Amino acid sequence: MSDAPSRTLAVALHYESPGAPRVVATGRGYVGQRIIDVARENGVPLEQNPALAEALSTIPLDEQIPEQLYAAVAQVIGFILRNQTKR
Repeated sequence: MSDAPSRTLAVALHYESPGAPRVVATGRGYVGQRIIDVARENGVPLEQNPALAEALSTIPLDEQIPEQLYAAVAQVIGFILRNQTKR
């Protein structure tokens, strides 16, 4: 995600066991900002990681993330879970 709306990139993931997280939304500019806004409105945790967002944005919708991104996505999920637990 970026601060400039015209450059905003957002990728939404969904995880259901078994399997890997899936890309369920991706967008740049206005669409990216809408993904972020809807996530905030619904209490979905957000994490800024431009490099990971770029990599995830190349994955087709509803596809599982590739094994090469497991470690990076696991770090983000771990960060989010730790922050939710602290609240």
